[in-house]
Amino acid sequence: MKIAIAQVNLMLGDLNGNVDRLIAEAVKARNAGASLIVTPELALCGYPPEDLLFRHDFRLACAGALQRLCAAIDGIAMVVGHPHLVGVPEEGRERLFNAASLIRNGRIVHSYLKQRLPNYQVFDEKRYFETGHKPFVFELDGHKIGVLICEDVWFPQPVAATVKAGAELIVVPNASPYDVQKLETRYDVVRSRVAETGVPILYAHWTGGQDELIFDGASFGVNADGRIGYQEKSFEEALGIVDFVDGAIQGPVHPTLARVENVYHALVVALRDYVNKNGFPGILLGLSGGVDSALTLAIAVDALGASRVRAVMMPSAYTAQISLEDSREMAAIHGITYEEITITPVFEALKTALAEAFAGRAEDTAEENLQARIRGTMLMGLSNKFGSMVVTTGNKSEMAVGYSTLYGDMAGGYAILKDVSKTLVYELCQWRNTQSRVIPERVITRPPSAELRPDQKDQDSLPDYATLDGIVELYMEQDRAPSAIVAAGFLPGDVDRVTKLLKMNEYKRRQSPVGAKITRRGFGKDWRYPITSKYWPE
Repeated sequence: MKIAIAQVNLMLGDLNGNVDRLIAEAVKARNAGASLIVTPELALCGYPPEDLLFRHDFRLACAGALQRLCAAIDGIAMVVGHPHLVGVPEEGRERLFNAASLIRNGRIVHSYLKQRLPNYQVFDEKRYFETGHKPFVFELDGHKIGVLICEDVWFPQPVAATVKAGAELIVVPNASPYDVQKLETRYDVVRSRVAETGVPILYAHWTGGQDELIFDGASFGVNADGRIGYQEKSFEEALGIVDFVDGAIQGPVHPTLARVENVYHALVVALRDYVNKNGFPGILLGLSGGVDSALTLAIAVDALGASRVRAVMMPSAYTAQISLEDSREMAAIHGITYEEITITPVFEALKTALAEAFAGRAEDTAEENLQARIRGTMLMGLSNKFGSMVVTTGNKSEMAVGYSTLYGDMAGGYAILKDVSKTLVYELCQWRNTQSRVIPERVITRPPSAELRPDQKDQDSLPDYATLDGIVELYMEQDRAPSAIVAAGFLPGDVDRVTKLLKMNEYKRRQSPVGAKITRRGFGKDWRYPITSKYWPE
């Protein structure tokens, strides 16, 4: 039999649009000879719908959209993900489940209810859904097919129960957010379940961006011998057609992307979808001549095209001539709208206005932050006037230790490098230049500087970035205690300094724009530390 995998990028909450798209995919699958089409988790409404699920009108709208979808599916069976509302009259309440329903001949044959609800990192499914308990297996074209949903396959019991119920193939609708190691993790998990049961698993996944989450596509199928029988492209929509013949999945096997290329594509998709799905005409950014803004510019042009990107260089008395030259060169290479607006007159005016209040005190970070806030105000003014969204250029390393200015360089609508360490920024720049040269070499090789005072270098205030990023990864992403980080080879003074900076700058991060998540743990939904806290790990 032929099975279609609808690897789609749908719009959360666009119920009518999503139904139309799923109908169109079903028609294409039927025309390709498929007997079954499998959609991703919660394909009907989008993932994650978050607190929309608390709204009774949204629940009813989803139910109505499902009925419209059912009525239009003809000549093919469909497994569709959706919120499933069940009334409990005797208790005077309703129960909501994360479901995958089988549609055949214009009606729902059965709704499978997700058994394992993730409630960690970015997941809050126990906040919204109740738990299912029963396996579901159906027969089609002489084959018995089981259905599970995403997290179910990460545990042996739901898979074993489905096989015990007779499944010879398991299809799994998924909404598994991307991180740089996630695809290999998925392979390991699915291969473990296949090894335990001897039953092939076909994994159907989302692609596209949703706020800070990215879905990387890369749907796949694992056969009983652990071999990949089907591998879809990453970060692209696709209708994959696979054959299930003699107990094995047979389909196209597209190559997967190497680590840095994979991250770059993820960031492009994240920015493109955030801008387009929220209806912005384009983006603007502050171009400093530094490596972070250079990478942000490259991602923006690759995501949206040069005509939708505007860069502003805002020099001061501390801006190096090479920063101006490199910014002009990058703007010319990309063919974007570019302008230079000096901040010096505004900076001098503010210093004059504050002179009496600042009397007797030497210039320090207050004056440095004034410059950053002038730039942020200028960018936000341009955004208000022309409607384009400001994309900030700060990275994860800076976000961790507060090396950024609240209401200054943190001002904007989307932080595309929010989860990208400084060391990874350099890797991404170097990779992008292998595709076509868009970043002058000296932007990558010169020492990084905020250029807010004479001869300033980042390393005047911070450990070297390799050290900083290593400590942040162990403390923030892996929850290692400072003593364990020292045991891993870092100097006690560096560990103490970085972890204390990380703690004391929580208030800044809480006010930062949303940004793309590309690691196991990013600053955002899966980092929920209190601002006010006396606890300090040893």
